[in-house]
This record gives sequence, structure tokens and C-alpha cells, in this order.
Amino acid sequence: MIKVQSDKGLHVSPSSSIKVIIAALIGNTLVAITKFFAAFATGSSAMISEGIHSLVDSGNQGLLLYGEKRAKKPADEDHPFGHGKEIYFWAFVVAISIFALGAGMSFYEGIHQVSNPTAITKPYINYIVLSLAMVFEGFSWWVAFKELRKGKGDQGYLEAVQKDKNPSIFVVFFEDSAAIIGLVVALGGLIASQITGNPIYDGIAAICIGVILAITALWLAYETKSLLIGEGAKSSTVKDIRVLLGSNSKISHVNEVLTLHMGPEFVLVNISVDFIDQIASGDIEKEIAMIDKQIKQNHPLVKRVFVEAESRFQKGV
Repeated sequence: MIKVQSDKGLHVSPSSSIKVIIAALIGNTLVAITKFFAAFATGSSAMISEGIHSLVDSGNQGLLLYGEKRAKKPADEDHPFGHGKEIYFWAFVVAISIFALGAGMSFYEGIHQVSNPTAITKPYINYIVLSLAMVFEGFSWWVAFKELRKGKGDQGYLEAVQKDKNPSIFVVFFEDSAAIIGLVVALGGLIASQITGNPIYDGIAAICIGVILAITALWLAYETKSLLIGEGAKSSTVKDIRVLLGSNSKISHVNEVLTLHMGPEFVLVNISVDFIDQIASGDIEKEIAMIDKQIKQNHPLVKRVFVEAESRFQKGV
């Protein structure tokens, strides 16, 4: 068996996800400040839940930025394929924090308000703050949506999220989507409380915000888990590599094409092929070098290529 690998180092190109994260960080920080101001001024549990929600989101954007920075560290002896998967780990931590902190605190505030209703004072402050929050959150959501739309191609939005290998954009997108829905719920709770004179609706709104955050967190955890444990490249990439190998006259059979994302912009490819019997060993090395070059030229995300030359019968194909 002959094994040859490319020895080029890892290179991660700049990603638009940084712009999305920074926009969300600025927006959520401004929103958190205004929400807590309104919560302390009026005593609204829904606004406290919303303030906690925005504060958790701001912390999450900080974690995503840290993950992006860590993911770009070059390969070393202990991490020969680089640190690209760090962004997957921190995205999973974000999902856990939304569930534990955001949803947990919202449930607490809501249940407390329902069991011990406290009158809301100066409701007009809440309306002003919610209006400002919708503007800030809307801007952040629009930036994330544009990047998601730009990268989805002909795919549907749900399919694009499921197949996206960079979690930063869809994490921010779902966070902001949950935030906008939460703002609408908080507004509804405040209006209902003011019209009826019963502050229990404010507590119900806080509980509903907790439910929204819990669902968002579970969805993000599900999506990032598969990236964390390892996903292959797009099926179109694998198919294209097979077509490329199949067109090579020196290859009699393609046994396997295995791929793995080591990060959003780093794909590892392992190939097993059966070369024709007439080829000399020296020519096999040349063919493998050419295969390596062709694959990387056609697929820039492919950074490392391993080629195994073995009989299809030895492989059991």
C-alpha cells in the first residue's frame, strides 16, 4: 500500500461571519442596556427577561468571536489539522448558555411575577425601549439574513442552515430571530397588562420568552452537535472528486472517497483507488501528486489530501 499526502499548511481565509457577529454584538449590547433601564424603571418581569436575553446574546457573540479567533490558529504538533473545530465547540457552548441562562432566568422571572404579581409603573418607558430594541435587533438580524441568503445559493433556507459548515452565521440569525419574536411577546404582555390592569400577563409573557429561548437553544445544539462530532463535505464535492478520479486513465477503480470538515474552511479528503496493473510505482507517485493538485484547484476548501493506492479486491469493494 502506498500513502502520499500533501504537506501544505492550513490557511483559513477571512470570513464574513466576523461582520455578522460584530453587528450582533453591538446591537445586543445596546438593546441590553436599554431593556435593563426600562425593567428597573417600570418593574416589568418581561423586560427583565428580555434584558437577560440580550445580555446572554451579547456574551454569546463574545464567545463566537473567541471561537473564530481560536479556529484560525495554525496547525501544531498536538493539532496537526489545525484548530478549526474550536468554532463548533464554542457554538455548542452558546446553545447551552441560551438554554441555561436565558431560558432559565426567563422562566424564573415569569413564574415569580405570576405567583406574586407586581404592578408595572411608567409603561410608556417600556414601549419606547421595545421600539428601540426592535430597531437594533432588526439591524443585526438583517446583516445575518443577508449573509445567510448570499451563501445559500439555490438551497432553501432550512436546507442551507442544515448544510452550513460555519455555525456563526446561523447561530446569530436564530438568536436574533428569537430576540425579535421575544420582543413582540413582551410587547403583547405589556399591552395586555395595561389594558386589563392585571400584571400577571407580564409574567406569562416572560414564561413565553423562556419557551422561545429553550426551543432556539435546543435547535442550535442539535445543529452544532453534528458539526462537532464530524461532518463530511457536501455531496456535490464528493461527487465531483469521484468524477475527476473516474476520468483518470491510470485509475481502474475508485474504492472510496471519504471527507471530513476539520473547520468551516478546511476539508480533509481521504481517497482509496485501484491503479491499473501496467503503471510503474514511480508513475503512481506522479499521478497522486497530480490528483492532489487537481482536487485543491477545483475545491479551495480542501486543504489536505491523502491517497491510498490499493486493489479493489484488497479493499473489499
